[in-house]
Amino acid sequence: MNKVIIITGASSGFGKSIAERLAKKGHRIYGICRRQMTHPNIVYMQGDIRDTARIEQIAKEIYEKEKRIDVLINNAGMGLGGALELTNWDEIKLQMETNFYGCVNVCQKVLPYMRKQRYGKIINFSSIAGIEGIPYQGFYSCSKFAIEGFSEALSAEVKRFGISVSIVEPGDFATGFTAVRTNSDETLKDPDYGPVFTQVKERFEKEEINGLKPEYMAKKVEKIVNAKHPHLRYCVANLEQKLSVILKRFIPGNWNVAILRSYYKS
Repeated sequence: MNKVIIITGASSGFGKSIAERLAKKGHRIYGICRRQMTHPNIVYMQGDIRDTARIEQIAKEIYEKEKRIDVLINNAGMGLGGALELTNWDEIKLQMETNFYGCVNVCQKVLPYMRKQRYGKIINFSSIAGIEGIPYQGFYSCSKFAIEGFSEALSAEVKRFGISVSIVEPGDFATGFTAVRTNSDETLKDPDYGPVFTQVKERFEKEEINGLKPEYMAKKVEKIVNAKHPHLRYCVANLEQKLSVILKRFIPGNWNVAILRSYYKS
């Protein structure tokens, strides 16, 4: 059955690829993004996921038109690079409000309709950085760790309403995310952190640019959308990154930090 699907951050990267793939399969796609977009098979609705009134209005309009909301895909987000010590409060606030509070806001505005209809599927995008604290992307990791905890607790609360919650944990992908990451000026200028941050940044940007294609993610998300009993977590990454996630479960924390320091040369 064709589904009514809301996708946040649908103008680029994962969101764009997922929206276009699912639209081709005949699903009714509503893409939420901050800029104006047009597509013959996607209904784009302009809005900021942090804007509670606007997201409430969008959810209401979609439900009144379609009489149902089958799937919510919370993909919108942004990246922040820099030393934890030197990242300022405005940067931290932007990071957490966009990635975490935005996800919570959209869930809270869509859930009343899913509870009313007694079914639904929520897919929240986290990251491998939500499993491991990545050096010089610490607050990005914080935002994704928060999504992990929120989604796990939410799954336990809404299961009895016929609503499933899944967490997608991407590794490195070649999307536009790298180019628009915000980097801490204070960190770049600092004599202690600056040279190391520049080196680490070159490493993770190279891994992202040479990463998997967003179309690969779109195929994986399509399977979750179609799954009768979706899993709670889906790690979507290359083999090396998947192995690092598995390894973390079995080794002492200090060893894992040593591996991260060695990998990122931090």
